[in-house]
Formats: sequence, C-alpha cells, structure tokens
Amino acid sequence: VQLQASGGGLVQAGGSLRLACTTSGIIFGLNTMGWHRQVPGKQRELVALISGGGSTNYADSVKGRFTISRDNAKNTVYLQMNSLKPEDTGVYYCAARPLQETDFRSWGQGTLVTVSS
Repeated sequence: VQLQASGGGLVQAGGSLRLACTTSGIIFGLNTMGWHRQVPGKQRELVALISGGGSTNYADSVKGRFTISRDNAKNTVYLQMNSLKPEDTGVYYCAARPLQETDFRSWGQGTLVTVSS
C-alpha cells in the first residue's frame, strides 16, 4: 500500500494551495479518504474526509475554506485550501479508512504547508 502526498509549500496568508494524494495497493473506491494536519506540540487533527460515495465532512476550523474531492478513476484525493491562515501551517497527511472500519489504516508520508503572515 502506498499513499503519496504532494502539493505543499510556502504561501502567504490569504493564498491557496491544492494538495493531492495518489494511492496504490488499496481498493480506492471502498475507502474513506481523509486529510489530517499535524502541528508540533498539538494532537493530529482530522481536517476533512470524503467517503467512497462522495460524502464530505470538515473540521470547523476549515469549513468554507477547504474542499476535499476525489477522483476514483485516478485513485487520487485532493484538498483545495483557500483563504489560508497562519494557523493552517502544519504537515498534512492523507490516510485511507476501509469500508466499515473506524480507524484510518494506511497513511501517506505528509507534505508541509507553511502559511506566512
């Protein structure tokens, strides 16, 4: 199983970034995909998830600014991040949760997002 995240970088506050996570070794359409954020000294936070059928859920801190989407034909999940704030800074990880399971089982390596003020 491989999850490869990309798209992180340095952006000014108010800017946008689009993260992508390509997967292999899983039945992509049968997995809920999530983007998590890790900030040093804080617990990892689930910021957005999308089911195999396309239902989405967001952390309150990113609602209205972030959009998660998936392309099942490309086995890829995306996170469009707009109106970025310095507090969005962190390492973003994609993860896969198989159908009917409660935990995310497979994780990508993370991509760093830095938002400057």
